[in-house]
Amino acid sequence: MAESGSNVEIVEGRLREVLTPLGFEVYPLQVGWYNAVLPPSLHLGHPSDTLAAVVLSAPAMFESSFLPFLRSQACGSVRDPIDQCVAHYLPRAVAQCFPGQQVEISYDYEMLPNRKPKFLAQTAAHVAGAAYYYQQRDVADNPWGNKKMFGVCVHPRFGGWFAIRALLVFPGVGAAGLEQRDPPDCVPTREDRIRLLERFNTCWQDWSYRDVVAPAERYSEKQQAYFSARPADRLALLRDWGLLRSEDPGQRASPTPAEPGSHKGGLLEFTVLEGTRSFFRFIFQPYS
Repeated sequence: MAESGSNVEIVEGRLREVLTPLGFEVYPLQVGWYNAVLPPSLHLGHPSDTLAAVVLSAPAMFESSFLPFLRSQACGSVRDPIDQCVAHYLPRAVAQCFPGQQVEISYDYEMLPNRKPKFLAQTAAHVAGAAYYYQQRDVADNPWGNKKMFGVCVHPRFGGWFAIRALLVFPGVGAAGLEQRDPPDCVPTREDRIRLLERFNTCWQDWSYRDVVAPAERYSEKQQAYFSARPADRLALLRDWGLLRSEDPGQRASPTPAEPGSHKGGLLEFTVLEGTRSFFRFIFQPYS
């Protein structure tokens, strides 16, 4: 592969050509941008100028990828169907775009043996310029005092109607010429930031935080019905829609969702996915 600046153009162009029709978005970054805001224990083990890319799912992913994936009967019986869908398409896209090249794929739900996340999804999305990660520290004279308010990413086009799915790292591929851009600050006022964090932390089930900015696209009615269902009921819903085979002994539902702040054990980053998905991803967040 060519050097430096052209690396980014080649990787970004190829991935977008394959993944955009499937409802995914791709944002390149340097590993060093991510490592710079995290302690060494959470660093990615690559040189600072190594090329990486954050993969998001747009609202279109449900109809463009997830439903066709289910209709193909490729979905197994144990793992979360959305996770299976993403893990089905991404490696195939990478193999198609970069045959024979080493590419490390880390999914938002994966943990290391030490129980730390493979990557902090919202941090990666922010430093890549994909979505602004609003945190308590972004509110001047915050009204909560010492009460912990968990942060959330907002997409400039989709508001909260999107998900962070994976991080791709390209060992040995440099991106020294890639310019870092701040994510669009689409919730610029103190009042709106307070409203966003309070809605996310206190009433995330009603999804109102997703509309803190007027989204260009929301989840479809069918997608909202799926993610509004209790995780334990989603497989049955898919079977009712004729998208899954009859239940077998190996099938099980996803874990019950937890409310913000219910996890104990330090500061956290919430990787918020769709609705009350299988659960909130509790990921250690070293700065607040």
